[in-house]
Amino acid sequence: MLHFFKAELVDAEPVAKLINTAYRGETSRKGWTTEAELLDGLRTTTADIAKLIHRDDAFILTGVMNDEIVAAICCERQIIAAKHTVHFGMIAVKPTLQNKGHGKNLIYAAESMTKREWRVAGFHMTVISLRQEVIAFYERLGYERTGEFEDFPENPALWQPKVEGLSLQVLAKLVTSVR
Repeated sequence: MLHFFKAELVDAEPVAKLINTAYRGETSRKGWTTEAELLDGLRTTTADIAKLIHRDDAFILTGVMNDEIVAAICCERQIIAAKHTVHFGMIAVKPTLQNKGHGKNLIYAAESMTKREWRVAGFHMTVISLRQEVIAFYERLGYERTGEFEDFPENPALWQPKVEGLSLQVLAKLVTSVR
């Protein structure tokens, strides 16, 4: 069972390592969320994670099991159409623990925490458009394709695409009010 905590500065290195091993390289191939066929390099750095941890409008929620950070999600508060929303990014579960419900529980915990703390109207994320199985996973959690696409970001210092024409598909979920 995962226990959820907001990351602190001391967690920056293990969070960056988790995210990188979940997305890229040979270790990521042990899970189903790997991008190793699409990209080489790193997904993030310890310094980038530390900057996110310091921000007032963002936090990283970690899932901890047996004193090890095994899941993480970056939550960034944004304003879209004059409403508070949350962008979820760098969603990661340790590859050997994927497909056990931890990703779903992590996302639900992030949704619950951001609704409570920031009173948001909805959530959104971007997913590499070629990753149909990942998009289908988020759709099962209530996220919908918006029809919007973004260019895949360039950051040659960290990652290098292995395929041409990568793009990101935007998914969104509105907060439903309970009466």
